[in-house]
Amino acid sequence: MIWDGEPPRLRSPILVVAFAGWNDAASSATTALESVADYLDAEPIARIDPENFYDFQVTRPTVRLTEDDERIIDWPENVLSAAVASGAEHDLVLLSGIEPNVRWRSFCEAVVEAAERLEVSMVVTLGALIADVAHTRPVPISGAASNPSLVEQIGLTVSSYEGPTGIVGVLGETFTRRGIPAASLWAAVPHYVAAVPNPKAALALLRRLEGFTKVVIEASELEEAMVRFEEQVDRAVAANPEIEELVRSLEAEQTAEIEPSGEMPSGDAIARDFQRFLRQRED
Repeated sequence: MIWDGEPPRLRSPILVVAFAGWNDAASSATTALESVADYLDAEPIARIDPENFYDFQVTRPTVRLTEDDERIIDWPENVLSAAVASGAEHDLVLLSGIEPNVRWRSFCEAVVEAAERLEVSMVVTLGALIADVAHTRPVPISGAASNPSLVEQIGLTVSSYEGPTGIVGVLGETFTRRGIPAASLWAAVPHYVAAVPNPKAALALLRRLEGFTKVVIEASELEEAMVRFEEQVDRAVAANPEIEELVRSLEAEQTAEIEPSGEMPSGDAIARDFQRFLRQRED
Protein backbone atom coordinates (compact mmCIF):
# COMPACT_ATOMS: atom_id res chain seq x y z
CA MET A 1 0.00 0.00 0.00
CA ILE A 2 1.37 3.41 -1.00
CA TRP A 3 0.14 6.11 1.37
CA ASP A 4 -0.22 9.74 0.27
CA GLY A 5 0.75 10.87 3.75
CA GLU A 6 -0.17 10.22 7.35
CA PRO A 7 -3.60 8.53 7.41
CA PRO A 8 -6.43 10.73 8.71
CA ARG A 9 -8.13 10.12 12.03
CA LEU A 10 -11.60 8.74 11.34
CA ARG A 11 -14.51 7.82 13.60
CA SER A 12 -14.85 4.03 13.79
CA PRO A 13 -14.77 3.87 9.99
CA ILE A 14 -16.56 1.30 7.86
CA LEU A 15 -14.72 0.11 4.77
CA VAL A 16 -16.89 -0.13 1.62
CA VAL A 17 -15.42 -1.98 -1.36
CA ALA A 18 -16.34 -2.41 -5.03
CA PHE A 19 -14.29 -3.69 -7.95
CA ALA A 20 -14.91 -3.43 -11.66
CA GLY A 21 -14.84 -6.78 -13.42
CA TRP A 22 -16.34 -10.18 -12.70
CA ASN A 23 -18.08 -8.98 -9.51
CA ASP A 24 -19.74 -5.97 -11.14
CA ALA A 25 -22.56 -6.85 -13.55
CA ALA A 26 -23.82 -3.77 -15.42
CA SER A 27 -21.32 -1.64 -13.43
CA SER A 28 -23.83 -1.64 -10.58
CA ALA A 29 -21.43 -1.99 -7.63
CA THR A 30 -18.86 0.53 -8.86
CA THR A 31 -21.59 3.03 -9.75
CA ALA A 32 -23.02 2.76 -6.23
CA LEU A 33 -19.59 3.34 -4.70
CA GLU A 34 -18.93 6.31 -6.99
CA SER A 35 -22.17 7.88 -5.77
CA VAL A 36 -21.01 7.54 -2.16
CA ALA A 37 -17.62 9.04 -2.99
CA ASP A 38 -19.13 11.97 -4.90
CA TYR A 39 -21.69 12.86 -2.23
CA LEU A 40 -19.23 12.69 0.67
CA ASP A 41 -16.35 14.32 -1.25
CA ALA A 42 -14.08 11.36 -0.53
CA GLU A 43 -10.36 12.14 -0.61
CA PRO A 44 -7.75 9.60 -1.83
CA ILE A 45 -5.36 8.58 0.93
CA ALA A 46 -3.55 5.54 -0.47
CA ARG A 47 -3.26 3.29 -3.48
CA ILE A 48 -2.12 -0.24 -4.23
CA ASP A 49 0.86 -0.59 -6.57
CA PRO A 50 -0.52 -2.54 -9.57
CA GLU A 51 2.83 -4.10 -10.52
CA ASN A 52 2.40 -7.26 -8.44
CA PHE A 53 -1.31 -7.86 -8.99
CA TYR A 54 -2.07 -7.45 -12.70
CA ASP A 55 -1.26 -9.18 -15.94
CA PHE A 56 -0.96 -6.10 -18.13
CA GLN A 57 -1.69 -8.14 -21.25
CA VAL A 58 -5.09 -8.93 -19.73
CA THR A 59 -5.81 -5.68 -17.89
CA ARG A 60 -3.97 -3.20 -20.05
CA PRO A 61 -2.91 0.31 -19.09
CA THR A 62 -4.43 3.10 -21.18
CA VAL A 63 -2.91 6.15 -22.84
CA ARG A 64 -4.49 9.61 -22.75
CA LEU A 65 -3.52 13.07 -23.93
CA THR A 66 -3.38 16.11 -21.66
CA GLU A 67 -4.48 19.58 -22.75
CA ASP A 68 -0.82 20.17 -23.68
CA ASP A 69 -0.84 17.03 -25.87
CA GLU A 70 1.38 15.19 -23.43
CA ARG A 71 0.84 11.43 -23.48
CA ILE A 72 0.09 9.95 -20.05
CA ILE A 73 -0.17 6.25 -19.21
CA ASP A 74 -2.86 5.35 -16.69
CA TRP A 75 -2.19 2.04 -14.96
CA PRO A 76 -4.94 -0.11 -13.45
CA GLU A 77 -5.12 0.78 -9.80
CA ASN A 78 -7.07 0.41 -6.60
CA VAL A 79 -7.53 3.57 -4.57
CA LEU A 80 -8.34 3.93 -0.89
CA SER A 81 -10.30 7.09 -0.03
CA ALA A 82 -11.52 8.64 3.21
CA ALA A 83 -15.05 10.02 3.46
CA VAL A 84 -16.14 12.00 6.52
CA ALA A 85 -19.85 11.42 7.18
CA SER A 86 -20.96 14.41 9.25
CA GLY A 87 -23.79 13.60 11.64
CA ALA A 88 -23.29 9.85 11.39
CA GLU A 89 -21.72 7.53 13.93
CA HIS A 90 -19.19 6.17 11.44
CA ASP A 91 -16.98 7.68 8.77
CA LEU A 92 -16.35 5.66 5.62
CA VAL A 93 -13.26 4.35 3.89
CA LEU A 94 -13.82 3.49 0.23
CA LEU A 95 -11.77 1.04 -1.82
CA SER A 96 -12.44 1.24 -5.55
CA GLY A 97 -10.63 -0.24 -8.50
CA ILE A 98 -10.34 -3.25 -10.78
CA GLU A 99 -10.34 -6.88 -9.73
CA PRO A 100 -6.68 -8.01 -9.71
CA ASN A 101 -5.52 -10.80 -12.03
CA VAL A 102 -3.02 -12.54 -9.73
CA ARG A 103 -1.85 -12.92 -6.10
CA TRP A 104 -5.30 -12.46 -4.60
CA ARG A 105 -4.27 -13.60 -1.13
CA SER A 106 -1.41 -11.13 -0.96
CA PHE A 107 -3.69 -8.41 -2.31
CA CYS A 108 -6.30 -9.11 0.37
CA GLU A 109 -3.69 -9.15 3.13
CA ALA A 110 -2.51 -5.71 1.97
CA VAL A 111 -6.07 -4.37 2.13
CA VAL A 112 -6.65 -5.83 5.60
CA GLU A 113 -3.39 -4.36 6.90
CA ALA A 114 -4.43 -0.93 5.62
CA ALA A 115 -7.86 -1.35 7.24
CA GLU A 116 -6.25 -2.25 10.55
CA ARG A 117 -4.06 0.84 10.35
CA LEU A 118 -7.19 2.94 9.85
CA GLU A 119 -8.95 1.09 12.71
CA VAL A 120 -11.79 -0.03 10.46
CA SER A 121 -14.71 -1.43 12.47
CA MET A 122 -16.45 -3.34 9.66
CA VAL A 123 -16.17 -4.01 5.93
CA VAL A 124 -18.99 -4.15 3.38
CA THR A 125 -18.30 -5.43 -0.12
CA LEU A 126 -20.61 -4.60 -3.02
CA GLY A 127 -21.24 -6.82 -6.02
CA ALA A 128 -23.74 -7.49 -8.78
CA LEU A 129 -24.59 -10.68 -10.63
CA ILE A 130 -26.56 -11.57 -13.74
CA ALA A 131 -29.84 -13.32 -12.93
CA ASP A 132 -33.25 -14.33 -14.29
CA VAL A 133 -35.09 -11.31 -12.92
CA ALA A 134 -37.35 -8.69 -14.50
CA HIS A 135 -36.33 -5.03 -14.76
CA THR A 136 -39.87 -4.03 -13.75
CA ARG A 137 -39.60 -5.54 -10.28
CA PRO A 138 -37.65 -4.25 -7.25
CA VAL A 139 -34.01 -5.26 -7.49
CA PRO A 140 -33.36 -8.41 -5.42
CA ILE A 141 -30.54 -7.86 -2.94
CA SER A 142 -28.90 -10.86 -1.33
CA GLY A 143 -25.81 -11.19 0.78
CA ALA A 144 -24.03 -12.62 3.75
CA ALA A 145 -22.41 -11.41 6.93
CA SER A 146 -20.00 -12.80 9.48
CA ASN A 147 -22.49 -11.75 12.17
CA PRO A 148 -25.90 -13.48 11.68
CA SER A 149 -27.69 -10.84 13.76
CA LEU A 150 -26.56 -8.21 11.27
CA VAL A 151 -28.25 -10.13 8.46
CA GLU A 152 -31.51 -10.21 10.42
CA GLN A 153 -31.22 -6.57 11.41
CA ILE A 154 -31.40 -5.28 7.85
CA GLY A 155 -33.57 -8.03 6.40
CA LEU A 156 -31.09 -9.55 3.96
CA THR A 157 -31.95 -12.55 1.84
CA VAL A 158 -29.06 -14.86 2.63
CA SER A 159 -27.33 -16.16 -0.47
CA SER A 160 -27.05 -19.94 -0.85
CA TYR A 161 -24.62 -19.63 -3.75
CA GLU A 162 -21.82 -22.18 -4.12
CA GLY A 163 -19.29 -22.01 -6.93
CA PRO A 164 -16.58 -19.74 -8.35
CA THR A 165 -15.97 -16.55 -6.42
CA GLY A 166 -14.41 -13.18 -7.12
CA ILE A 167 -12.00 -11.02 -5.21
CA VAL A 168 -14.79 -9.67 -2.96
CA GLY A 169 -15.46 -13.19 -1.68
CA VAL A 170 -11.81 -13.75 -0.88
CA LEU A 171 -11.52 -10.32 0.72
CA GLY A 172 -14.55 -10.88 2.96
CA GLU A 173 -13.19 -14.23 4.12
CA THR A 174 -9.80 -12.66 4.86
CA PHE A 175 -11.37 -9.96 7.01
CA THR A 176 -13.44 -12.52 8.89
CA ARG A 177 -10.34 -14.59 9.69
CA ARG A 178 -8.67 -11.46 11.06
CA GLY A 179 -11.60 -10.78 13.38
CA ILE A 180 -13.09 -7.81 11.52
CA PRO A 181 -16.85 -8.12 10.83
CA ALA A 182 -17.55 -8.46 7.12
CA ALA A 183 -20.72 -8.34 5.04
CA SER A 184 -21.48 -8.56 1.34
CA LEU A 185 -24.33 -7.09 -0.68
CA TRP A 186 -25.23 -8.42 -4.13
CA ALA A 187 -27.72 -6.97 -6.59
CA ALA A 188 -29.39 -9.21 -9.18
CA VAL A 189 -29.27 -7.69 -12.67
CA PRO A 190 -31.60 -8.82 -15.51
CA HIS A 191 -29.59 -10.98 -17.89
CA TYR A 192 -31.22 -9.46 -20.98
CA VAL A 193 -29.92 -5.98 -20.16
CA ALA A 194 -26.63 -6.80 -18.43
CA ALA A 195 -24.46 -5.24 -21.14
CA VAL A 196 -25.46 -1.67 -20.26
CA PRO A 197 -25.02 0.20 -16.95
CA ASN A 198 -27.93 -0.37 -14.58
CA PRO A 199 -28.55 2.62 -12.29
CA LYS A 200 -31.58 0.89 -10.77
CA ALA A 201 -29.40 -1.91 -9.40
CA ALA A 202 -26.79 0.62 -8.28
CA LEU A 203 -29.41 2.61 -6.39
CA ALA A 204 -30.75 -0.55 -4.72
CA LEU A 205 -27.24 -1.40 -3.50
CA LEU A 206 -26.76 2.15 -2.28
CA ARG A 207 -29.98 2.15 -0.27
CA ARG A 208 -29.21 -1.21 1.30
CA LEU A 209 -25.71 0.03 2.12
CA GLU A 210 -27.31 2.86 4.08
CA GLY A 211 -28.93 0.22 6.29
CA PHE A 212 -25.50 -1.15 7.15
CA THR A 213 -23.62 2.08 7.65
CA LYS A 214 -26.40 4.43 8.84
CA VAL A 215 -24.81 7.00 6.52
CA VAL A 216 -27.47 8.68 4.38
CA ILE A 217 -26.42 9.34 0.78
CA GLU A 218 -28.26 11.84 -1.41
CA ALA A 219 -28.38 10.34 -4.90
CA SER A 220 -30.71 12.47 -7.03
CA GLU A 221 -28.57 12.04 -10.14
CA LEU A 222 -28.67 8.27 -9.78
CA GLU A 223 -32.43 8.39 -9.20
CA GLU A 224 -32.89 10.43 -12.38
CA ALA A 225 -30.67 8.02 -14.29
CA MET A 226 -32.80 5.14 -13.00
CA VAL A 227 -35.97 6.76 -14.37
CA ARG A 228 -34.37 7.27 -17.79
CA PHE A 229 -33.06 3.70 -17.76
CA GLU A 230 -36.47 2.23 -16.96
CA GLU A 231 -38.15 4.32 -19.65
CA GLN A 232 -35.61 3.22 -22.26
CA VAL A 233 -35.89 -0.44 -21.31
CA ASP A 234 -39.70 -0.27 -21.27
CA ARG A 235 -39.69 1.13 -24.82
CA ALA A 236 -37.31 -1.58 -25.97
CA VAL A 237 -39.42 -4.31 -24.40
CA ALA A 238 -42.63 -2.97 -25.93
CA ALA A 239 -41.02 -3.03 -29.38
CA ASN A 240 -40.00 -6.69 -29.25
CA PRO A 241 -42.67 -9.35 -28.58
CA GLU A 242 -40.11 -12.02 -27.65
CA ILE A 243 -38.51 -9.81 -25.03
CA GLU A 244 -41.92 -8.76 -23.76
CA GLU A 245 -42.90 -12.41 -23.36
CA LEU A 246 -39.71 -13.13 -21.43
CA VAL A 247 -40.23 -10.17 -19.11
CA ARG A 248 -43.81 -11.18 -18.34
CA SER A 249 -42.64 -14.71 -17.57
CA LEU A 250 -39.94 -13.43 -15.23
CA GLU A 251 -42.46 -11.14 -13.53
CA ALA A 252 -44.75 -14.09 -12.92
CA GLU A 253 -41.91 -16.19 -11.58
CA GLN A 254 -40.80 -13.49 -9.16
CA THR A 255 -44.34 -12.68 -8.06
CA ALA A 256 -45.80 -16.15 -7.71
CA GLU A 257 -42.56 -18.14 -7.31
CA ILE A 258 -43.51 -20.55 -10.07
CA GLU A 259 -41.55 -21.94 -12.98
CA PRO A 260 -42.15 -20.21 -16.31
CA SER A 261 -44.25 -22.34 -18.67
CA GLY A 262 -44.18 -22.88 -22.40
CA GLU A 263 -41.43 -22.65 -24.94
CA MET A 264 -39.32 -19.55 -24.45
CA PRO A 265 -36.56 -18.19 -26.69
CA SER A 266 -33.11 -18.58 -25.22
CA GLY A 267 -31.97 -15.87 -22.83
CA ASP A 268 -28.75 -15.33 -24.80
CA ALA A 269 -30.65 -14.82 -28.06
CA ILE A 270 -33.05 -12.36 -26.48
CA ALA A 271 -30.20 -10.51 -24.78
CA ARG A 272 -28.45 -10.07 -28.14
CA ASP A 273 -31.64 -8.75 -29.77
CA PHE A 274 -32.27 -6.41 -26.86
CA GLN A 275 -28.74 -5.02 -26.79
CA ARG A 276 -28.87 -4.47 -30.57
CA PHE A 277 -32.11 -2.53 -30.09
CA LEU A 278 -30.51 -0.31 -27.44
CA ARG A 279 -27.49 0.37 -29.65
CA GLN A 280 -29.78 1.39 -32.51
CA ARG A 281 -31.55 3.85 -30.22
CA GLU A 282 -28.21 5.34 -29.17
CA ASP A 283 -27.18 5.74 -32.83
